[in-house]
Amino acid sequence: MENSPEQLKPERLWFYFSEICKVPRPSKKEEKITSWLVAFAERQKLVCIKDQCGNILIRKNASPGYENHKTVILQSHLDMVCEKNSDTVHDFDHDPIVPRVEGEWVKASGTTLGADDGIGIAAQLAILEANNIAHGPVEALFTIDEETGLTGAFGLKADLLRGRVLINLDSEDEGQVFIGCAGGKDTVASLPLTTEEGPSGWPAYMVSITGLKGGHSGDDINKGLGNATKLLNRFLWNADRDFGIRIASYDAGNLRNALAREGFAVVLLPPAKANSFVIAAEAFQNDLVGELHVTERELKFDVSITSAPSAVWTKTLQTSVLNAVYACPHGVLAMSREIPDFVETSTNLASVKEKDGMVFITTSQRSSVESSKKDAGDMVASVFSLVGAYVEHSTGYPGWKPDPGSEILKLTVNSYKKLFGNKPEVLAIHAGLECGLIGAIYPGMDMISFGPTIKGAHSPDERLHIPSVKKFWDLTLEVLKEI
Repeated sequence: MENSPEQLKPERLWFYFSEICKVPRPSKKEEKITSWLVAFAERQKLVCIKDQCGNILIRKNASPGYENHKTVILQSHLDMVCEKNSDTVHDFDHDPIVPRVEGEWVKASGTTLGADDGIGIAAQLAILEANNIAHGPVEALFTIDEETGLTGAFGLKADLLRGRVLINLDSEDEGQVFIGCAGGKDTVASLPLTTEEGPSGWPAYMVSITGLKGGHSGDDINKGLGNATKLLNRFLWNADRDFGIRIASYDAGNLRNALAREGFAVVLLPPAKANSFVIAAEAFQNDLVGELHVTERELKFDVSITSAPSAVWTKTLQTSVLNAVYACPHGVLAMSREIPDFVETSTNLASVKEKDGMVFITTSQRSSVESSKKDAGDMVASVFSLVGAYVEHSTGYPGWKPDPGSEILKLTVNSYKKLFGNKPEVLAIHAGLECGLIGAIYPGMDMISFGPTIKGAHSPDERLHIPSVKKFWDLTLEVLKEI
């Protein structure tokens, strides 16, 4: 098929990437992809274990002559972030992702691509299938629910894996090798959704902000991108004071681990202030363009007349949410004092949602320092406590402490230099990886993470760099051969 990644090389890796794009795999709904993997293992006559959480482990014996080599665990996660533009019709529970080639990139249309971590899955499958790749014993571990709760990694049992060397295939910058990551947690505030009858005769307006890039709340938090939740709330906060608006609905952002790309609110206001309100919206659009023209060139802020709803938020709820969301921190809180240009601690104001008679404000915190992660969560909690919100923290997950003396690190760096003539960067990453949890369950596990280049992860702008996939594949095979 023209523009299909199945035409790319290495053929079997791209074949499997295209195949798994056809299988829906939202977080916490991985049943279809796990069934697909079990059937794959049966066809290949490989040992396959499905644990009590739903994780899949497939074992493959060593290739001839490599029986005495170390067992290597290749690890990826099965779920994908399901983000789409508001004007895109797509059901992630049932519809396939349709990848397409554009120049040097593979993309989807209006949705996330799922290269995070579909390309890691595809590499594992191509290796499990092949009979011409040199490797010792291989364990391919596919975990569930990495994106929303890490429940697959949390639920691993200490007797499942035999290997003590693990290659995580979930990194997103070719030429970089990762040996550490931040830990994370979520902080969610909630208030009862109290409403009253809307003012009679007041016009209603839909207020929207769209066109932001969004992205990964760890990888992209320091890139100066706009946050739709923050920006929409900023306008509403001022409109509350200048025009006496009443909020009828508020829906901004989406997933906890994604930067908010879009936000929408329906507001009512006194008829005499309608013209001034529209003029203020135009001025706000100009302000945002001036502030974010370098990073957010597609940003669009708009107000448009809409039908008036019968109910609006109570003034108490409106004041509480607008003030707390405005005050809630978002972005980088601290840079590392040990690693140059490395984000140490951050917080992401992810969304404001109405659901089940409540208003939920969802945030997430990351840090490579455990005490700072707690401090960031407490900072956010204190803001919402001031307005009487109920605040709940998730259990969170630990970071992965770097080991510069790692044997698999040395071997990977040497393999990279042998293949490509230069050394890769060795880094820690501000995003979360499952290595921290796996290392806690399997003390002494020697771990490393690398992958091809993925841009715009966790957003509909997600794209996979084709030339980097070949280098990722070659490096994986070289490391398997040499270990």
